Parts: sequence; C-alpha cells; structure tokens
Amino acid sequence: MPVQPPPRPKPGAQGLILLVEDELPVRGFAARALRLGGHTVLEAGSGEEALDLLADPLLQPDLVVTDVVMPGLDGPGWVRQALKSRPGLRVIFMSGDAEESFSEDALGLAHSTFLPKPFSLADLGATVAEQMAQALGGRDGVP
Repeated sequence: MPVQPPPRPKPGAQGLILLVEDELPVRGFAARALRLGGHTVLEAGSGEEALDLLADPLLQPDLVVTDVVMPGLDGPGWVRQALKSRPGLRVIFMSGDAEESFSEDALGLAHSTFLPKPFSLADLGATVAEQMAQALGGRDGVP
C-alpha cells in the first residue's frame, strides 16, 4: 500500500486541526463543526493514535483539540509526550469535568485552554478561533 502524504490545509482553510476524541458521536460533531468553520481536520480515536500520527514530522497541525478522559493515554498524558518533540503545540482540552481540575497550572502545559462539555458550535468555534489566531500569529513571530 502506498504511503499517503500527511494532510495539508485546503486552499483557503483556516488551518490544520488534530481532533482526538474516543467517543465517536462527539468526535463526529466536533469534526463536522470544525470543517464547517473552514478547517482541515485530522481525526484520532485515542491518545495513542494521535501520537502515531504526530510521529510523522511532515504533519504540522496548527492546533490540537483533545478530550481529557479517554481509555489508555488520557489527554494530558499523550499531550505531554507530544510536547517533547513539539513544544509549541497549542491545545484545547475538552471535558465534562470542572475546569478547575484541568487548569494550565494543574496540567503544567503551556499554550493550552479548556472547553467544557457539552459545548455549542459557537463555543467550539470561538475557542478554536482564539487558539488558531495565536498559533498562526506565533508562526509569524508574533506571540
């Protein structure tokens, strides 16, 4: 089987987002919302799958949107591993648990924010837009 090149943002797309969520209905909802917002979305069903995808150095997501609680590696666990080789990666953590449990200080992860579940299309869009602006701005030397 030929090796497929990593996805690139579509012309006019807002950026490449890696979406990591083990619950298929939630992943489907979020992926659809992100695509409707003009983003290119690569989906993973687990932290392990996300790390496998990120092992490809040609894959350069602008943003990661990940669940916190998943079987196997949880969101913070797999993100900590990914940050070893991608220290500037921006992350949105999604969870139905209290935000205080997952603050940046508690997780020790820079460039991250929290999105409580359940969330609306507008909530997801606004959070992604904020993080994406920072991610894309940082590439141009602007923090």
